Amino acid sequence: MTPALTAIPALAFITLCYGLLCAASPFGDCRRCGGLGFKLRQTRSGKPKRGKDCRRCHGHGKRARFGRLLFNYAARLYREGR
Repeated sequence: MTPALTAIPALAFITLCYGLLCAASPFGDCRRCGGLGFKLRQTRSGKPKRGKDCRRCHGHGKRARFGRLLFNYAARLYREGR
C-alpha cells in the first residue's frame, strides 16, 4: 500500500474521534489558567493567593473547543440562510 492510502483512513478516524469528543464534551479547560478561572499568585512569604479572573475565559475556567466553534459558525450560517 502506498502511504497516501494508509494515511486517508487514519485521518478520517482521527477526525471522527475529535468530532465525537466535541459532541460529548464541547468545552475544554482554559489553556491560560489551567481550568481554575484565575491565575494563582504568591504572596511575599510564598503562600498561594487567588489572583484576578482570567481574561480569556472570564473566570469560568472553560473554553469552547475549536471543533465546537466551527460547528457553531456553520449552524449560525445555516440559520441565517446565507
